[in-house]
Formats: sequence, C-alpha cells, structure tokens
Amino acid sequence: MDVTNQTTVREFIFLGFSAVPHLQLTFFVVFLIVYLLSLLGNTLIIFIVLMDSTLQTPMYIFLGNLSFLEIWYTTATVPKLLATCLSQVVTISISGCITQYYFFFSMGATECILLAVMAYDRYLAICNPLRYSLLMSLQICLWFSAGSWIGGFIAPLLPTILVSYLNFCGPQKINHFFCDSDPIFKLSCSDTFLVEALGYTSTSVVILSSFLLTMSSYGHIVFTITRLSSREAQKKTFSTCASHLTVVSIYYGTIIFAYVHPPAKYNFTIGKVVSVFYCVVTPLVNPFIYTLRNKDVKKAFRTTLARKRLLWARNMQDF
Repeated sequence: MDVTNQTTVREFIFLGFSAVPHLQLTFFVVFLIVYLLSLLGNTLIIFIVLMDSTLQTPMYIFLGNLSFLEIWYTTATVPKLLATCLSQVVTISISGCITQYYFFFSMGATECILLAVMAYDRYLAICNPLRYSLLMSLQICLWFSAGSWIGGFIAPLLPTILVSYLNFCGPQKINHFFCDSDPIFKLSCSDTFLVEALGYTSTSVVILSSFLLTMSSYGHIVFTITRLSSREAQKKTFSTCASHLTVVSIYYGTIIFAYVHPPAKYNFTIGKVVSVFYCVVTPLVNPFIYTLRNKDVKKAFRTTLARKRLLWARNMQDF
C-alpha cells in the first residue's frame, strides 16, 4: 500500500490548551519550570550514581536507569506542550507524529516494567535480605535493566507499524499536546479497528501486569514490615515504602485511567489534563521521592561536591 500517495494531510496541528488562552502564558511558565527542574534533578541523580562507587549497587543502578528514562520520557512531549502555550499554530509532520507516538509509548512501557523491577528489588532486599546478593547480583541487575528497555521498546512496535499505514484525510487538528493514540485514531479516514484493538490490548497488558507485579511486591513488603520486632525499623522501612507507593499510585492511577478503557470512552479534555500528570509531574517527583530523600545519595552528593571543590581549589593554586 502506497500510503504517501493516498494521504492528503501532510501535517497535524496541536490544539494544546487553547481553550483557555488567558492562562497560556501561566501554563508556559509553570510547565517550563517543572520541565527544567525535572531535567536538573534526574541529571543530578545520574551524575551522582556514576561518580560515587558506593552507589554502584542494583538499587541505584535501577534508579539511574529511571532517571535517564525520565529525561527522555518528558522530553518526548513537553517541548511541544510549551510551544502550544506560546503559539497559536504548532505543527508536526505525520512521520514526526508517528515517531513521537512510538517513543512515547516505548518509554512509557519501559517505565512500567522498570517500576515493577524496582519493586521486586526492594522486595528481595527487605523480605529476603540473606539471599539478596545472590538473587540480585550485579549481572542479574544489568539483565533486568536491559530487559526493561528491550521489552519496553518492543511492546508498541506492531501498533506503531499499523499506525504508519493509516490514511489521514482531515481534519488535521489534534486535540492534544502530543501524538497520543486516541486523538490520532480519531483523525484517520482508514479502518482503525485492528490497530485500536491491538494498541488497547498491548498497553493494557503492559500496564496491568506491571502494576500487579509492583503492588504484589509492595504487599509482601508491607506484610514483612508488620512482623519486624523493632518499631524504629518498622517506621523507617514503612516511610520509604509509603513514599514509593505514592509515586507508583500517581503514575499507574493516571495511565490506567488514560489507557485501560474502551476507545469509545475517551474524553479529550480530561485526557489532556490527566496526561500532564504522567508526562510532566511524575518525571519531576520521581527523583525527589526515590533518590534525593535518600541518606546514601545525600552523603554521596556531599562527598562528590567536596571532591570537586578540592579539585577546583588545586587547579586555582596551580594556575
């Protein structure tokens, strides 16, 4: 099928939050600040994990992967979101739209799998501490990390291929700030039943399976915590798990609401608002909840900063 010859629409126009023009400048400032803080926080975590040898453990390797993922996950959508807050007409080519669709869902699937892996890692560390080094060795950790990325990028591959064969004959306005699945399907003049069914099935399987695995791990952790004899240990462990569960609940709650539903039930206005949580808010919250509140990370950050200051002072003396 020669899709190019049959396609009359060459590009799409993002509507963004154009329904509230008087708030667009405010939206731009808020989203820009959150985006820059997210980039800064996640980059800082990667830097600390790479520079401090004491953090070369499975837990922090997973956290480094999550931070690296969050940088690209938010970058896949937020720049266009910022553009829609400043300009009345923000366009994207069809090929660019399909590319954004693929990378957004690939990184979303990777995050789901990675969160499940991180929860399993915490389950082993808390519930099986004596066997943790055997069950989660550095090699196994690297295999889990690689598997999360590979699985995440394979999951949306077939739906993306089918999307690339769709014809778009107008209208060309996407009622969103990025190329999400339902808005794209609504603009196609082809039969979208197969790609919608396949996309719905693949996203539901990835989201729900990883969610159940994540909650199962935390369920076992909570059960183990209640059996600890030390009340101080209970408080410390439960505090950590509660903060993790908060992030997991926000992320999974919003993506389940957005993607685990029949296509006919999609509401574009609500969909855009919900998307802000998992596209903009979660990538900022993750580094603070998972890492920057951690005592080991704070200590590593202070040590790294002290080393840099010492090196800078020596260089100035030599100069």
